[in-house]
Amino acid sequence: MTLPSFVKEFITTMSYSISIRRRLCLLSLLWSLLLLTACSSAPEPAPEEETPAKVSVLTLQSGPEILTSELPGRVSAFRSAEVRPQVSGIVVRRLFEEGADVTAGQLLYQIDDASYRAVVARAEAGLAVAEASLVNLNISVERYRQLVDSEGVSQHEYELALASYQQGVAEVKAARAEVDAARIDLERTGIRSPIDGRIGRSLISEGALVVVGQNEPLATVRQSDPVYVDIVQSSRDQVNIRRRLASGELLSGSQQVRLTLEDGSAYPLAGELKLTEMNVDADTGVVTMRAQFANPQGLLLPGMYVRTRVEQGVAPALYRIPQQAVRYNERGDATAWILDGDGRAQLSVLNVQGQSGRDWLVSAGVPDGGRLVMEGSLRLWPGRITEARNWADTLQIQAEAQ
Repeated sequence: MTLPSFVKEFITTMSYSISIRRRLCLLSLLWSLLLLTACSSAPEPAPEEETPAKVSVLTLQSGPEILTSELPGRVSAFRSAEVRPQVSGIVVRRLFEEGADVTAGQLLYQIDDASYRAVVARAEAGLAVAEASLVNLNISVERYRQLVDSEGVSQHEYELALASYQQGVAEVKAARAEVDAARIDLERTGIRSPIDGRIGRSLISEGALVVVGQNEPLATVRQSDPVYVDIVQSSRDQVNIRRRLASGELLSGSQQVRLTLEDGSAYPLAGELKLTEMNVDADTGVVTMRAQFANPQGLLLPGMYVRTRVEQGVAPALYRIPQQAVRYNERGDATAWILDGDGRAQLSVLNVQGQSGRDWLVSAGVPDGGRLVMEGSLRLWPGRITEARNWADTLQIQAEAQ
């Protein structure tokens, strides 16, 4: 390689007193500078062209959708009645099978009634005495009435006889009331079911002493067809639904309720929302709603925990976004990749209004007719160009490959 002229001149003018070693070092330094200059002047390579990312997309169209909320609920009996004694005594018989269906008025327990029969007999005897006394008083009144007309007795004596008769009438009524009360107590020695339903386990056995007003019931009868499901929703969500209904953003729906049981299976029969309480629980901040369900097979048991899907209104224009296309950012916002008109990917924040099956119902964040990325989103960044294919075609290819 030929040295430049300025290098030659520099070498020529160097003092001859410089040692050979120093000259060699300077030559090496100049040679390195020349190499660096040559490298820096070399042309930069041309940038590689961006490869489009292959994605599968779903074209979105808005439409009316039923807005549902998934909420926790608990089953409660349609009717529930505790079986309690109305008279005191010793239980001598239990006349039902635990867990059996019973009817209103069916005899369940029998209390020893000997003492109550004696009370009835005594009351009936007292009534007989009072009635016999009243007959004698009536005869006396009739006799005094005839004598007072002929002035055989004074008016005062007649009035005393009449007062005695009226007192006798009152005593007869009191005696009859005592007989009725004694017979009622005798009847209550047979403890009967207050409602139709299914009776639970017996909490007492034969030989036990039961008393009026005791704390523990003898058994409980529950009517479980139909049943109620008590549903709780936060007061904030309740206010939001009411506000949107009032503004016309939501239209009133059928208020139908669906259930998912504890094992994850769907309950086959739909229920109907019957009421929404007008107060908020001060401790939990929730509002309780009550739905009614037919329960012919007895699958729903009082106390059972269930998941409910409550129809709370109809939105006139919502987008169905499959859940697999939705991701959440660090702020917890739902996001999805949307292709713009040039086929470039854009990350959009979604306004989720509810859920329907495996789809999110979205009111904002996607354009009408926009293309939603269903597969291939891991290879995307904002603005990246894509090669899009219809998601339905992708599913068909995958099905054929299987």
